[in-house]
Amino acid sequence: MAKSFHHLTTAQLRQNRVRANMHGTAERPRLSVSRSNKHLSVQAIDDDAGVTIVGMSDKQLAKKKTTKTEAGKLLALALGKALIEKKIKKASFDRGKNAYLGRIRSFAESVREAGIKV
Repeated sequence: MAKSFHHLTTAQLRQNRVRANMHGTAERPRLSVSRSNKHLSVQAIDDDAGVTIVGMSDKQLAKKKTTKTEAGKLLALALGKALIEKKIKKASFDRGKNAYLGRIRSFAESVREAGIKV
């Protein structure tokens, strides 16, 4: 008897589970984080209006020689500053298909340090 397997990968199952009950509003946007091998990008999304409030990437930051984790922390602090300027104090953290460890975890902790309740 052949082994049966699910047609979705583990990452896709995780993404579906994370986003099932997540919805961003103007007062509490969804922070969607995308991670590649080299870079990290994030968007604050208002799903009600279908608009991106703030979008940033660590490519935009003036980087010296930093590790990818340190670049993520700098990105989180810049994002926190931009959200506070727009008078947003809370956000929902959408890690997507990424596990909550490494760069994603340090990014989330740095957003909290910047003053955004995630």
